[in-house]
Amino acid sequence: MYRPPGPGTQLSDALPMPSPAPRTRLGGQRLRRMSRARIVLWLRLTLRSACNPYRARCMEGQPQGLPNPAEMENGTAPREEEPASEAQETTVTEGAAKIAFPSSNEVFYNPVQEFNRDLTCAVITEFARVQLAAKGIQIKVPGEKDVQKVVVDLSEQEEEKAELKEGANLAPGDQPRTAAVGEICEEGLRVLEGLAASGLRSIRFAQEVPGLHSVVANDASARAVDLMCRNVQLNGVAHLVHPRQADARMLMYQHQKASERFDIIDLDPYGSPAPFLDAAVQAVSEGGLLCVTCTDMAVLAGNSGETCYSKYGAMALKSRACHEMALRIVLHSLDLRANCYQRFVVPLLSVSADFYVRVFVRVFTGQAKVKASARVKFSAACGPPVAPECEHCGQRHQLGGPLWAEPLHDLDFVGRVLEAVSTNPGRFHTSERIRGVLSVITEELPDVPLYYTLDQLSSTIRCSTPSLLQLRSALLHAGFRVSLSHACKNAVKTDAPSSALWDIMRCWEKECPVKRERLSETSPAFRILSVEPRLQANFTIRDDANPSSRQRGLKRFQANPEANWGPRPRARPGGKAAGEAMERRRLHQNKRKEPAEDPVQRAARLKTFPCKRFKEGTCQRGDQCCYAHSSPAPEDRPETPYQNPPGPGMAAGPGVD
Repeated sequence: MYRPPGPGTQLSDALPMPSPAPRTRLGGQRLRRMSRARIVLWLRLTLRSACNPYRARCMEGQPQGLPNPAEMENGTAPREEEPASEAQETTVTEGAAKIAFPSSNEVFYNPVQEFNRDLTCAVITEFARVQLAAKGIQIKVPGEKDVQKVVVDLSEQEEEKAELKEGANLAPGDQPRTAAVGEICEEGLRVLEGLAASGLRSIRFAQEVPGLHSVVANDASARAVDLMCRNVQLNGVAHLVHPRQADARMLMYQHQKASERFDIIDLDPYGSPAPFLDAAVQAVSEGGLLCVTCTDMAVLAGNSGETCYSKYGAMALKSRACHEMALRIVLHSLDLRANCYQRFVVPLLSVSADFYVRVFVRVFTGQAKVKASARVKFSAACGPPVAPECEHCGQRHQLGGPLWAEPLHDLDFVGRVLEAVSTNPGRFHTSERIRGVLSVITEELPDVPLYYTLDQLSSTIRCSTPSLLQLRSALLHAGFRVSLSHACKNAVKTDAPSSALWDIMRCWEKECPVKRERLSETSPAFRILSVEPRLQANFTIRDDANPSSRQRGLKRFQANPEANWGPRPRARPGGKAAGEAMERRRLHQNKRKEPAEDPVQRAARLKTFPCKRFKEGTCQRGDQCCYAHSSPAPEDRPETPYQNPPGPGMAAGPGVD
């Protein structure tokens, strides 16, 4: 048996030595060289194989089990990483949670995503309120004055079941059961955060969302799990939050049974969530909540249509409505994967914010609904009868999709979240922005997919841009509906056909004429303006043209919160590449723009040009003239014939322009 060498232990005691080779007639010197080489080689191989387990146990502090052969074959086994060196840590407080992470690895925390985490806590709280109310349990939210009675939108059968269950659970004179923050609710919700990193989101769930049974914080990185364990102990939520090291896909595939599914699954990966969606739609419970974030907006915005199709099963187009199109592509991809297992999704809230999109959907099982995902009234759907070229501008149509064509939000649920945040504004740091975004969402037209933008409409016909109120008033005067969009600041979402919208823009062009002679006959602007409008637009401002969220001045779109903000670089072992990546990003920003010239260098460059008097032959500096030079001193000034004194506005000395 191998015994690791310790203090005072000789190498001969730790390892058995080979028996000396017998002497032969080949020559004693040659034999000694061969025997010594064999012994050295044998010692190297033996020491290497024997000391590796000992070194691993010493560095890790605990024995590690062998990886599953199936996981090694599929490439899903957790990565083995070197232990972190003792370095300075940074402590961050967000909401009710406090986390510590290595200062050298700043990818563990992105302050710009605080809005994402706040909104998720608000949505999960209302979801828990709805789910537990059917079981006769009321939740206590920090900051709310009283436990309010919640009106749950249920079907008649579910409402009768809820009343029977509530009557069976409550004896006469008993108080309703309650669930508080930080306490284990036996009939509460089981939550999974598949890619937890530092565990901040899971810890916030445990400290801010009532009615939870357990929170599984999973990550494939051993360093991240170690960091999570320390943060869980730091916040005192070990009874609710359970760190786990596993591949997120394998973990969700292991919870496909109905009794083992999670009520809430949160996925916030770096980049695309496409590899996790198939497992997620199977591991969420019936009517459970699935929260998904996508940060690969370059792909979803149409920069690489083929990549978007390979990941999400839809072609993305470059357009001003790309952010809403990204939401509809993600929803379609989720529904498509759920349909494979006789399940379908129902969106509760879909948000496009900053550099990502975030969707909250419920997952149900039903064969009839699955068939309706691809058909209309159980008959084959027909495509739009369009020609290869646009009837207005003459340009060729571009094909994108398929997209989710149903509403993006459940307005009743959004209203409950908005009311809860408005009545308890001190609960979240970004409550003001949450109120603004949700207010715009409640004003959106739910049955109108995509939108136009003011600047794009005006740019197409090369005219000045009307104000938002003028265009909205013209659409309202024409009898159409119109709304804003939370995904774009100058968006116009309307049910007006494109022909009516271009007629309104033609009428606007008559008030602000375009120089037709400068337009090419093949340009879209020339073809659109060459047709007389059949609809006479009225641009008089209407009172209802200004939406309520705009009148109240709600914070709908935030300014850039910090320099170099955006998605953090991918996490690397040891965090060494994070700072380098951020430095490269800073150096590459605006690299196509010419840098501002230094004032000293500019003055030196301008002095290489001669002055105007030199060009006229009247500068007394001669060949020594430069662009800017002061008048010579009186004692150095050469004698010149008497000249009339300079008049007003004339230069007082030679060589001055």
